[in-house]
Parts: sequence; C-alpha cells; structure tokens
Amino acid sequence: MRFGCFISPLHPPGEDPNLLLRRDIAFAELADDLNFDEFWVGEHHSAGWGTITSPELFIAAAAERTRRIVFATGVMTLPYHHPFMAAERAMQLDQLTRGRFILGVGAGSVVSDMHMLGISVADTRRMTAQSLEVILPLLRGEVVSATEDWFELHDARLQLRSFTASGVEVAVASALSPFGMRLAGTQGISPLSYVAPPWGAPRAGHGLALDRLAEQWRHYEEAAASAGRTADRADWRLLLPVHVSTSREQALEELYEGWLYQREHLWVRTMGMPMATSGVGARKAFEYTVDAGGIIAGSPADCVAAIHRLQESSEGFGCLLLSLMDWAAPEQVHRSLDLFARHVAPVFRHSAVGTTASNTWAAAHKDTFQQANSRARDAAVRETTAVRAD
Repeated sequence: MRFGCFISPLHPPGEDPNLLLRRDIAFAELADDLNFDEFWVGEHHSAGWGTITSPELFIAAAAERTRRIVFATGVMTLPYHHPFMAAERAMQLDQLTRGRFILGVGAGSVVSDMHMLGISVADTRRMTAQSLEVILPLLRGEVVSATEDWFELHDARLQLRSFTASGVEVAVASALSPFGMRLAGTQGISPLSYVAPPWGAPRAGHGLALDRLAEQWRHYEEAAASAGRTADRADWRLLLPVHVSTSREQALEELYEGWLYQREHLWVRTMGMPMATSGVGARKAFEYTVDAGGIIAGSPADCVAAIHRLQESSEGFGCLLLSLMDWAAPEQVHRSLDLFARHVAPVFRHSAVGTTASNTWAAAHKDTFQQANSRARDAAVRETTAVRAD
C-alpha cells in the first residue's frame, strides 16, 4: 500500500497567510523525510479558509525542497481553467519535478468560487468532462481541435513532452455522486474517493460515504469495462483524516476542539450547511464519524486496525491519503505523521519484515546461543587458568 498526505488546506481566517503557506511547505518537506509517497495540494479562491489559490505554484516551490515525494494537485478545478493552459502547466510541472507530478482534477465544491467566476454549479460536471476530453490527448502528445461553449482549440499541441515514458498520471476526485468514478473509468485514469465528510455525520438517512465505497468502485469498474478497460484497485486512492497519538482518548482530545471550530465556523457559518450546532449534537457527530471509520484516530495499533477495516469495507485499494485538516496543533500533527511513518505504514508496506523476522529468530534460539556463549566463556577461563599455572 502507498501512503500520502493531502492538504486543502483549510486554515482558520485571521492567521498570517504567509506563515501558513510556509508551514504547509514545511509539512511537504516533513512528509518527504518520513518516506510518504505522495503530497496533494488543493485549490480555493474564496471563503478565507483555503489559502492556496494555485497548487501548481505551491508544488513548484515545494518540489525544490524535497527529494523523492510525488506531488499532485488535489484538485485542479477544471471548469476554472482553459484546458490547454491546464495541460501546459501540468506538463511543465512534470518536467520541473522530473516526473514527480500527478494531475489531480475535479469539478469543484466551493460555490462562492463559481459565483465569482460566473460559472453555474449545474455546469461544472459537464465542463470537467469536456476539459478532460482534450487534456488527456494533449498530454499524450496529440494534436487537438475542439469547440465548446466555453473554450476553443485549433490544432493545439503541447511543446513539452513527459519526463518519463509512462507519461503524466491523471486522477479524478469523487465524493458522494458517481460522476467522478464513472468519468475516471471511462477515460482510463485513476479515481480518488473522499471516504467521509470532514464535518462529521451528515443529515439523517444519508450515511457516510464510507458505507458506499464498494458501490463507488463498482461504478468505476462498470465504466472501465464499457470502455474496454480493466479496472485495477492499485490505482484507487482513498482520502480521510488520520491522526496518531499515544491512545485513542489522547488523539480525540487533540482533534476535537479544532474539528468543532472548523465545523461551526466553516461548514455552518460560512458554507451554510444544515447540521446540529449544539455541543451535545456536535460531539455525537464527531464520535459517530470516528466510530464509523470516517476519521481514523488513536494509537498506532488503533490506526492499523482501522485501516484493516477500511480495506475490508472497500474491498481493496492502492493508496491511503491522510487528510491534514488543521484540527490539531502543528506540533501534534508533526508527531502524528512521525508515529504513522514509523509504526503504521511499515505494517502495510512490509518494510520491517526483515528486522522483525531476525528478532523472532534470535529470540527463538536465545537458549542455544547463550549455552554456546557460556561454553566458550568457560573454555576461555580454563585456558587462562592453565597458562597462569604454567
């Protein structure tokens, strides 16, 4: 299994945005040092919480400070960009990072962004599909002409080619609707699923996206089959908040106040989402989401067990992205990532198999080894005594 970090990012308005940007870059450097495979960066333009307006610029800066981690736009909102320019920037980042770039795309979710740009919410999925239909062949080096009601291309071609023979990977985000999964399957690109809403349990009767992961995969598989392709679960990424601490109780204590603040000030007061605002109702929503697996929190052993359950409920996936939601204090997030990298990831990567096997073998033969050591020591003592006697 592969592991990555995902930042929208979502920071409470009022903090110095320059310091927040530099802190997010520091998270990318930390993730690289801790051997995470991927680092995803979002795009937002309004509401004050999302402070990265161009994930491509962020990635260009962060890539120069890292060695091996792969960066991804999480996501580039395609209706906001001319598809030719989106493809050009993706290819340039692929070159700048020497192949360490994934183009993650989606239809967008912040309505105030769409309002400022004069884009109807009802048109975003259509525009995303139309954009991908030209971006993908452009990335393959093809010449493209197309005319839609919001863009035109005439004999368009990219000047740059991919740094690697495999080309630029493209992924589509999917939340509650099957649109993203079916689009990914039809186009033969990677799917990314949001496991659960970050604000906690949704309205009664809606359930968690976690409950429908197997159904999401079936949408992808069916769309891929209809396009003559074979779906591979290794390409499927799942995204949800993960926080590791010394115990489940400590992890929840570190998360709850930040989670509650974001829930009330972003999702309710800013976004206007209908949900319980009382302390009792919010606490129940938080605990329900953790218990249901929509937030993974606890000791390393707790997190290992939760990921195993996620594997079972989804029926298998290739990459888990840890959503860094800015709920815990920065130093607690740093410690969480360190604990995850040292104690959780090795269980699924099998990276510590050699050392644990060697330890088990040595422990199983400790009596034999000690006896041999004692015999050698006794023999050495006898030899020394004999020499002195002479």
